[in-house]
Amino acid sequence: MSSLREQNRKQMTQTILDTARNIMRENGVAALSMHELARRLEIRPPSLYNYFSGLMDIYDAVFRLGFTLFGEYVSDYTKDAQTWQEEIRLSIEAYMSFAMENPELYQLCFERPVPGFVPSEESLQISVGHLEDFYNHIANLKDSLKSDLPPEQIADLVIALAHGLTALHMSNQPDLPLGQGRFGALIPAALSVLDKAWS
Repeated sequence: MSSLREQNRKQMTQTILDTARNIMRENGVAALSMHELARRLEIRPPSLYNYFSGLMDIYDAVFRLGFTLFGEYVSDYTKDAQTWQEEIRLSIEAYMSFAMENPELYQLCFERPVPGFVPSEESLQISVGHLEDFYNHIANLKDSLKSDLPPEQIADLVIALAHGLTALHMSNQPDLPLGQGRFGALIPAALSVLDKAWS
């Protein structure tokens, strides 16, 4: 019976998070509320507190899920890169593609649109872990890069390019596929600038 209760609890927790993501995707990340969540789940709002301590706890769980999925997504997307140019291009494409497929996770994890929301230390460690992995990965490519910048700044520059192009694409033409549109089509141009500077 204990195992069955635990399984039911996990299923309900997942259902709550899936429903929360749907609300955030449809109405904006900051539109999530315990009342709307309970209404869609057809339960009384107090029942939600059997699974989460409050709204910020739900945001934290979604934030943690977002960075977990993001790490898996980027790792899979870039696994076949053979050169630093391919690595950077695929990293930028992965960032934009993840945002287009998971706009609610992208907004919560990378734009912080919810006033008062501060991720827990556990959740932040997942985010920081991915950043440190990227720093280390760029450090391993440093011998191929003709740049005076330290690996951390090279990585931060790539992140800034990825986020800037993605944010503008998502704000202006989010329905266009990867590589198209005013900003989505700039990925090759951005890579060309880096290639000329660092080759």
